[in-house]
Amino acid sequence: WFFTGSQNLYGPETLEEVAKQSQVVVEQLAEGITAEVKLVWKPTLKTNDEIRKAMVDASSNPDCIGVITWMHTFSPAKMWINGLEVLTKPLLHLHTQAGQSLPWATIDMDFMNLNQAAHGDREYAHLLTRMSVARKVVVGHPTQADVKSQVDSFAYAAIGLDTSRNLKLA
Repeated sequence: WFFTGSQNLYGPETLEEVAKQSQVVVEQLAEGITAEVKLVWKPTLKTNDEIRKAMVDASSNPDCIGVITWMHTFSPAKMWINGLEVLTKPLLHLHTQAGQSLPWATIDMDFMNLNQAAHGDREYAHLLTRMSVARKVVVGHPTQADVKSQVDSFAYAAIGLDTSRNLKLA
């Protein structure tokens, strides 16, 4: 499952754009996956309660074999603590931006508010490290071959772990 982090501070228009861009990232990643998995986009997580529920749902759903998280905008890392404590599935932290380049000639605060993954992802990574959360970190744009390859490797590892956890031997 693909979870995107943000917060209500940005308002409905920005959060709608976050959701759209997040869905595009999932589509871009899915184009290069050879593992027999489906990347499932989930609605943007904006509160502690939403995050915890999403992680409980992922952990208890047999169709979910792993979780990919991306902090699209600034999603305060403290909001993720309770959810991460209950997650039992493999975790991949995708550190990316929706777009590959910055529009230097037209950059404004609206653009800056919508594109804060660099800040949110760093704080989230720091929290994951402080909590000693095992995870795979992938850095780069979802259209890049090396990013797709690393996500694909994570998917194969998640398949392997899920298979071993559910293996029935006679």
